Amino acid sequence: MSSTQAPARTRRSPILPTLGVAAVLVVLFVLFTQLWTDRLWYQALGFSQVFGITLLTRVGLFVGFGLITAGIVVGNIALAFRLRPPMRSAEVTSELLERGRDLLETRLTRVLIGIGAVIGLFAGTVAASQTTTFLAWLKSTDFNTVDPRFGIDVSFFIFDYPWYRLIASSLMTALVLSAIGAALVHYMMGALRYARGRRLATNKAAAHISILLGVALLLYAVQQWLDRYAFELTNDGLLTGLTYTDDNARITAKTILTAIAVLCALVFFANAVLRRWIFPVLATALLVLSGIVVGAVYPAVVQGISVRPDEPDKERPYIENHIAATRAAYDVDGVEIEDYTASTTAEPGQLKADAEALPGIRLIDPAVVGPTYEQLQQVRGYYAFNQPLDVDRYTIDGEETDAVVAVREMDINGLENQSWNNIRTVYTHGYGLVSAYGNRRQASGEPDWISKDIPPVGEINQPEPRVYYGEIQTDYSIVGREEGQEPLELDTPGGDKNIYSGKGGVGIGSLINRLLYATRFADANLLLSDRINDQSKIIYDRTPKERVQAAAPWLTIDSDTYPAVVEGRIVWIVDGYTTSNSYPNSQRLSMVNATDGQTSPATLGNSVNYVRNSVKAVVDAYDGTVKLYEWDTEDPILKTWQKVYPGSVTPKSEISYDLLAHLRYPMDLFKLQREILGRYHVTDPGLWYQQTDLWQIPKDPVSKSSANEQPYYLSVKWPGDDDAIFSNTAVYVPNNRSNLAAYMAVNAEGSSKDYGQLRILRMSDTRQIDGPGQTFNAITNDTAVAQRLRLFIQGSAQVTYGNLLTLPVGGGLLYVQPVYTQREGSEGSYPLLRFVVVRFGETVGTGDTLQEALDEVFKGDAGVDTGEEPITGGTPDGEPAPENPDEPGSPSAAPSDPPTQAPTGKVDEAAANKALDEASAAYEAAQKALTDGDLAEYQKQNKAAEAAIKRAVRALGR
Repeated sequence: MSSTQAPARTRRSPILPTLGVAAVLVVLFVLFTQLWTDRLWYQALGFSQVFGITLLTRVGLFVGFGLITAGIVVGNIALAFRLRPPMRSAEVTSELLERGRDLLETRLTRVLIGIGAVIGLFAGTVAASQTTTFLAWLKSTDFNTVDPRFGIDVSFFIFDYPWYRLIASSLMTALVLSAIGAALVHYMMGALRYARGRRLATNKAAAHISILLGVALLLYAVQQWLDRYAFELTNDGLLTGLTYTDDNARITAKTILTAIAVLCALVFFANAVLRRWIFPVLATALLVLSGIVVGAVYPAVVQGISVRPDEPDKERPYIENHIAATRAAYDVDGVEIEDYTASTTAEPGQLKADAEALPGIRLIDPAVVGPTYEQLQQVRGYYAFNQPLDVDRYTIDGEETDAVVAVREMDINGLENQSWNNIRTVYTHGYGLVSAYGNRRQASGEPDWISKDIPPVGEINQPEPRVYYGEIQTDYSIVGREEGQEPLELDTPGGDKNIYSGKGGVGIGSLINRLLYATRFADANLLLSDRINDQSKIIYDRTPKERVQAAAPWLTIDSDTYPAVVEGRIVWIVDGYTTSNSYPNSQRLSMVNATDGQTSPATLGNSVNYVRNSVKAVVDAYDGTVKLYEWDTEDPILKTWQKVYPGSVTPKSEISYDLLAHLRYPMDLFKLQREILGRYHVTDPGLWYQQTDLWQIPKDPVSKSSANEQPYYLSVKWPGDDDAIFSNTAVYVPNNRSNLAAYMAVNAEGSSKDYGQLRILRMSDTRQIDGPGQTFNAITNDTAVAQRLRLFIQGSAQVTYGNLLTLPVGGGLLYVQPVYTQREGSEGSYPLLRFVVVRFGETVGTGDTLQEALDEVFKGDAGVDTGEEPITGGTPDGEPAPENPDEPGSPSAAPSDPPTQAPTGKVDEAAANKALDEASAAYEAAQKALTDGDLAEYQKQNKAAEAAIKRAVRALGR
């Protein structure tokens, strides 16, 4: 008797499923942690609506596009299965095909869910990345500028066109995937097959495939129609924008292809009923042939036969449109260009007309003196200054002066004991803004300080000098203590302690928040440390750029953030740009290349062809508060984002006068405009085409790399103007040459009514003026300069040449360059300003002071008093100064007294009374301007009054 026993069923181990579920839960918790802590951070920043609107939009796009795309694809696959033949074919062509049929028939729902999930996830992710595109389209604002070719507002290209392209491409992707999926299902189920002598498809399958392909062709027609506008945004080698061939051949070709695609779609729709595949095949062949002939051959023939032999004339109107659009998009259409026949001969008294500007020439180079600030003002190794330093303006004793400024920030890399408690709870902040006169130095060659030391002393009042938010410290800190608890934070190197009381930071006292942040930063100490209490806050994302970028994700941030003391508080000023790469007919530029690789647009990748400095942002260094101020009130892109995030940007009228005095023309915008004006200063289409008047940015002669010469902030008196204006300046050389072609400056004074005015002096073609490279070569080869440097070099000192400044004075161009030395191989050494070199025409002069150098060039009489004291108390001329004293309180570490006017002993009461009357009138005019709200005139009249008082003092012989 035999018996059979059923095989025992193998039990599946629960370990793998459990681990899988646990892994999913962990991932979900990490994602939740990131999302929720971001929400808390935005709440603390005061920009909750930016977080909320952006998140809801991103989720909406993800879900919407994901569901629609997945629905189209899955729906068509399900329909193809439903339209399968009623009888399953007995012919089995392959085992794989049979298994596919079994899978569809037994697990169709699972298959459809899997396909839908994958496609929906992919489509949703792509759509969610286009949040800014959708929001800009939704709240778009007209430019009130009409495109010359299509007669539509420019806003269509900026806001509408990118969104329409996204929709069309997403739907086309869905239809293509649907057609592929449906065809596979029809094939597996026997409704679609290829065999000689048999019908290609069943009636239902033929109708389904025909309709899908017909709809796809309609979408292709829409894309071809939209492609007509793309020609105003593409570069064909000659220019970015529409050309003759585009206008007369390619746009026509796209219109024809649109019509043919629609006709082909109708043929496919008819085939759903007629089921004669020969007609759709012929229609498709016609479309492909038309694309080749009309879309490629015909434009090539027009370009080769009609355009190329007569290109300057044929392209003339298009070049004219391109030049106008480019100049408007980069806001350089108002640039003033004047011819300048520069004198090259230095005569006594030649600078008398420019006497006001010369004392303000900045001799302290922020790119050189960083180590000097570190050695003299670092105080402790855990403090540092971000380099290069910055240039700002302050009014000291009634006079506005350029200042080289830096913030003393915490640098935990300088700590010897880097325990968690030290770097997270003790060494939490920097201390104070350090500044020095831009046009002065001490007898030792060190900067002449305006504000210095801990706590800060000097001419700039800093009642709250603590710096929790800055450019160096990027790690998080834990701040805040309960009432009665001892402070933990080191406040000053003397051992003072501090408890943070600012608005910034996220409360981390609750257990859930500690858990969330311990997860976010992968730091268990946030859960375990007893130093965290109910009043504790965590501060992170502390750099001004990332805080402004988070508050305004639609902005591109300038690379040069700078500090200022405004109303007693240290703040960081950040320039924000609204940009686009879709302005019709405007030349595209790589913003990264144009700004020397320092700036990367937030939302556009690498290229732009429209830019506005639309926002001035301020970040409080103590509590991290971000304030966005409207600046370019006419910018349509800014208006659009103000509608997207209402209330996030503060009106321009609320900028305080104290803040306005520190606002300046941004560096990266000036670099972009400098790049554009190298070619687009030419407005005649014929000359532009010939490229005979190209200007080039010269290489920095001082730099050892091949970097372009940097623009410089300094006060410049423009030829014919009455006053010197704080400006951003640059020079050009002719293409592939070294002599000077043009001098460019922009009014950088935020409070000036002429702020942003670009002006260019074009050098004469009949007289060569040496450019920066030639001038630097002349300086370094000058006998007097070499003799001065020889003793320093023999004493093992390293020579550093400072910024080579250029000023249009005395009817010519004056070059000014400070020279620094630093002892090599000496620990703690730093650059000292030794002497100044100037060059006018072919004449080079040197001096311990700018005054001495000018007088040497202009034969003992430059016609100007720079206000400098003779350098005394230092070392004899030509001898190396003793290297930097290390003893605290040494004479070289103390600022020299401000220069004063020596008594003359002569009294002119009439002149004094006249000057006092002028001062009184100027003060009355200043008060009236202040009442009228004209801040620029107020500032101008105050300066006039102060100058009149100085004349009165001199007249009295004091």
